[in-house]
Amino acid sequence: MTLPSSMTAVEISAYGGPDVLRPVTLPVPEPGEGQILIRIDHAGVNRPDALQRAGNYAPPPDASPLPGLEASGYVAAIGRNVTRWKEGDAVTALLPGGGYAEYAVTAADQALPVPRGMGMDAAAGLCETYFTVWTNVFMRGNLQAGERFLVHGGASGIGTTAIQLARLRGARVFATAGSDEKCAACLSLGAERAVNYTHTDYVDVMRAEQGANLILDMVGGDYIQRNLDALAMDGRLVQIAFLQGSKVTVDLMQVMTRRLTVTGSTLRPQSLAAKAKIARALEAEVWPHLESKAIAPVMDSVFPLVDAAQAHARMESSANIGKIVLKVS
Repeated sequence: MTLPSSMTAVEISAYGGPDVLRPVTLPVPEPGEGQILIRIDHAGVNRPDALQRAGNYAPPPDASPLPGLEASGYVAAIGRNVTRWKEGDAVTALLPGGGYAEYAVTAADQALPVPRGMGMDAAAGLCETYFTVWTNVFMRGNLQAGERFLVHGGASGIGTTAIQLARLRGARVFATAGSDEKCAACLSLGAERAVNYTHTDYVDVMRAEQGANLILDMVGGDYIQRNLDALAMDGRLVQIAFLQGSKVTVDLMQVMTRRLTVTGSTLRPQSLAAKAKIARALEAEVWPHLESKAIAPVMDSVFPLVDAAQAHARMESSANIGKIVLKVS
């Protein structure tokens, strides 16, 4: 495959709001050992991109400074010691950064085949959310069939993914969302109850159900104490983000008396080996359900790459239901 020497990308020109995202022309990166170069078709837009844009989520030292943690596209070049992929293969991939561009490199083990029958726009929104949900709900949270699972932000990309995967596991799923429209979307995906948090207290709802066995939270702030209040005996709280802040005062006595577990993780800093392990688990356990269409990514909107600022503005308005992606090719 003949590659161009330069590409269009969107960079963070300075820390700030969505308007700091600017189109630029940059050299096409080259894949190193164990890496592949992807000609990007679509790129996913995620909350960590906005945190990086605001100066609160620095990329790893060896990663591209461009935002973008997931993408779909076609293998354009292969680095040394890569055996699975060949040029032209359609892939969806977790990226260390650099997704807001026409080309990006990633570890070959962090790429997965595009599920049969899935469009490249939907495939672009798989990896960041599915890797995150699988790691935190099933590997760390150990969700089991029959357990009561509560996910906050049920209409978000993470939320819509978590609802579907938890239902596949046979859990009873509860969700919170900020409007009746979003609650209806959660119910359509398989949630047993969707709580509109603008007028109903989810703690009361979960206590009426004898508490949640597992809660997945990305809100933080005063939700942290309320989440502890909403857990069942031996319940688990998994924290993956802090939209309302990470520093709070909580009563840890109930962690002891009710044997609660509080844990959490971030995906980007994990080792290549850890992310490869997640990829293998997803391909074995989840990809068949995507191909059978038992589950599917929920798509909100598609923006051209050069309109990445508009995509960020929509995400930060919390108006979206499901994934926002950028059309690159």
